[in-house]
Amino acid sequence: MRYAYRRPSSGEVVWHNQAVAEGWPPEKITVEGEGCPRDRRAEMHGGTPTKGWPLACYASGVHPDQAQDLRDEFKRVGVPTEVNHDGDPVYTSPTHRRKALKARGFFDRASYL
Repeated sequence: MRYAYRRPSSGEVVWHNQAVAEGWPPEKITVEGEGCPRDRRAEMHGGTPTKGWPLACYASGVHPDQAQDLRDEFKRVGVPTEVNHDGDPVYTSPTHRRKALKARGFFDRASYL
């Protein structure tokens, strides 16, 4: 299982892999001397806690092994986009989402955008 912990000083999400065992996962771990509380929202949303935007989009994602290729493709077409560890693009706004989908040849017919 993968568990997310957030560093209070920087807001960075630290991922910890651990097999399910008694007492796991702890509510807090120490990373480089800093106490990091567990971040369940990051676990649910692939690393980026969301409230509207930014939005991690599973539907337009790729296999995790292809995440770097997708980042490179976004950069090549002029729409730099973060891609999380699961291979899901993280869109920062409705306009960014629309441009990124269009650059890949996608169109969301069900969207109000």
